[in-house]
Amino acid sequence: MTTGMRRYLKQEYIWATARIALGWMLFWAFIDKVFGLGFSTTPQQSWISGSSPTTGFLKFGVSGIFADVFKAMAGNVFVDVFFMAGLLLVGIALLLGIGTKIAGYAGALLMFILYLTNVPPVHNPLIDEHIIYLIVLIGIANVKAGHTWGLGKWWSNTSVVKRFPILE
Repeated sequence: MTTGMRRYLKQEYIWATARIALGWMLFWAFIDKVFGLGFSTTPQQSWISGSSPTTGFLKFGVSGIFADVFKAMAGNVFVDVFFMAGLLLVGIALLLGIGTKIAGYAGALLMFILYLTNVPPVHNPLIDEHIIYLIVLIGIANVKAGHTWGLGKWWSNTSVVKRFPILE
């Protein structure tokens, strides 16, 4: 095996690991917010107990130039549904390695919106973890990260993906 081939294989594993890690992070956030498993969400604050999964953050966790815009969204059922759907769908897609292109871009959009909730960032004048996640998600969307340790190769050969390549 050539040195170039080994380097390529290492890159595949790094991207696959990043995909799975981010997928788990998003999927876990969904599960914890739905059931209130006590990590970031208590059972009393869970979605199944009737609480809004976004209200606490939007009321008390936003700051900066867009704070008033985000605070006005607190308690909106559409914001809750879109946020939770994003966590679930992007998380599952990344975990399974299917739809990584659209999941990567959708996840990057989610991270950009979360970044806007605290502009400027608290610990750095320009960059916070959401921008790092955004960059990694765009990378995942562009390197076929689902083909390693995922169902991406199979998914890419389905007729729906061949017809609509954005679903790859």
